[in-house]
Amino acid sequence: MRLASVLTPLDDHHLKLAAQCGVEEITVRYPGQRLEDLLLMKARIGQYGLKLGIVEGYLPIEKIKLGRDDDGSDMAAMKLLLQHMSEAEVPLLCYNFMAGTDWVRTRVHVKERGGARVTAFDLKEAQQAMSLSATASRIGSETISAEALWTHVERMLGELVPLAEKYGITLVMHPDDPPLMEFAGKARIMNSVENFERLMRCVPSRHNAICFCQGTFAAMGVDIPATIRRLGSHIRYVHFRDVRGNAEAFAETFHDNGPTDMVAAMAAYRETGFNGPMRPDHVPQLDGEEDGEPGYTMMGRLFAYGYMRGLMQSVQSLVPAPC
Repeated sequence: MRLASVLTPLDDHHLKLAAQCGVEEITVRYPGQRLEDLLLMKARIGQYGLKLGIVEGYLPIEKIKLGRDDDGSDMAAMKLLLQHMSEAEVPLLCYNFMAGTDWVRTRVHVKERGGARVTAFDLKEAQQAMSLSATASRIGSETISAEALWTHVERMLGELVPLAEKYGITLVMHPDDPPLMEFAGKARIMNSVENFERLMRCVPSRHNAICFCQGTFAAMGVDIPATIRRLGSHIRYVHFRDVRGNAEAFAETFHDNGPTDMVAAMAAYRETGFNGPMRPDHVPQLDGEEDGEPGYTMMGRLFAYGYMRGLMQSVQSLVPAPC
């Protein structure tokens, strides 16, 4: 297991702090269509002894999700990205298949331990907000069915996975956050363990894999250590976090202050042979960071780095590696 992190912003101060805390790999957002931009990020990250390991977020696949990529521009951009990632030696591409939105929260200042601020979601609050014309206009009124989404994701993977195999890139699907059956009139499909197993069967390949976001799977109501063992070798990237609640109403927690047995979860990764990157995902905003980006401030990450490294070292000493 390798400690990874996204850094917001990706600057020298945060890179230095990450390196000092034992982070090994850095996650970056979609760099655009210029190879030079990806290589510049890699070089900057490398100055601190860190590796650029994952591209995640803001990918050009929205038209693919909705079945509207009539001119093939989204698919062409994704294929170009895989080519550039291969040239830059970046092995993981994390994506999601939430149509029309990304991850959604309705509050960003819920109080956690010691008054730290965390993000939260409440479906009733979201529905009330969407009833307002301005919000409804921003999200859009187009609907899409679950079967249409399955058709679109299978078509996309059918084209991208063979190319990913050629280039040595692994595609990892992030679950829907929150993992509802539908949101804003659009179905969601990456909202259950069974559907992730279906995704793995769609295009069987080690290059078609899972980003195991613990907080989102926890919101599904599953047993986290048991689910890690169930999905096993398909897990190639981990978002290590926790929530209190369910898919319709939950709040983020400190990594050591939620309902999930994080020690047992880390032990399950060890038992299944997981040796990929694992990053703290959303973190609490600590004192003095109230004006920062909710869920993505740095002090909470520093706490998470130490907690995660302690768990990793503990299970490596106490849990036998799989034969």
